[in-house]
Amino acid sequence: MPIVGFGIWKVPNEVTADRVYNAIKLGYRHIDGAWDYTNSAEAGKGVRRAIEEGIVKREDMFITSKLWNNYHAREHAFEMAKLENEAWGLGYLDLFLIHFPIALEFIPFDKIRFPCFWSDKEQTKVTPLAKVPIAETWKALEDMVQTKENPGGFVRSIGISNFDSQLIYDLLSYAKIHPSVLQIEHHPYLTQPDLVTMAKENNIAVTGYSTFGPQSFIELNSVSAKAAKPLFEMDVVKSIAEKHGKSPGQVLLRWCTQRNIVVIPKSNSVDRLKQNLECCSFNLSEDEIKQISSLNLNLRFNNPNTLQTPIRIFS
Repeated sequence: MPIVGFGIWKVPNEVTADRVYNAIKLGYRHIDGAWDYTNSAEAGKGVRRAIEEGIVKREDMFITSKLWNNYHAREHAFEMAKLENEAWGLGYLDLFLIHFPIALEFIPFDKIRFPCFWSDKEQTKVTPLAKVPIAETWKALEDMVQTKENPGGFVRSIGISNFDSQLIYDLLSYAKIHPSVLQIEHHPYLTQPDLVTMAKENNIAVTGYSTFGPQSFIELNSVSAKAAKPLFEMDVVKSIAEKHGKSPGQVLLRWCTQRNIVVIPKSNSVDRLKQNLECCSFNLSEDEIKQISSLNLNLRFNNPNTLQTPIRIFS
């Protein structure tokens, strides 16, 4: 899995194909998507264009997607995963994650195809929880993995997202296929050192999303994101960037990648896409890494406890 990927969360559907194609032309080989992002078909179109033009081969690309909350029951997990694989149109998914450790009641695909947390199209009612254990969902993902015993599998590896340590320990007690990746919110305002260490101790790679902190959530009208000072404007980040002749964004990305945490930033700017991909071209000192980590406030922006019916998975 390439340590710098291109994330397609919140990339508008009408430009996703071109953005993915152009990212691949720049050198990106890792695309991070999800059913809930609603743009997998468009992203797949961009990848296929790059393949057809000889820029890459399928095996050069690493495609991540995620199982949404309404489809944790075994039969629904398989149905959604197959639809997602068909949407990408690349034959298989390299990595498939459980997006949240939250099971919501099933909503038929022909009723609301991308329900997010809502049970109505107007997005006024939070979908009730469903009684589906993570063990059932994980077993479904295991049965999607292509192996000698399961040649019809369409997923190469599986993992988890937004899980905490206790839940991971529990999963490890029964998993027949080891989770390969844990994807979490990770930035200097939310460093989660024990969770990161626990994952690495158990041979689980860590991917951090929202590396730039509140930046991704301001456009979602997040109150906490609007109240937080942008990480790009923090003196410690700016001074380290100036010292190395890099942008604040590159410094934040390097703070992750130098600690072997995969990053999946997105950008609408070609120049910033290039900068993001080049974030491993310099090294921070141990002291600089500690200075950035000291900004930790345990401030989480992606939290379903802000829903009108709160779901408190991060309590």
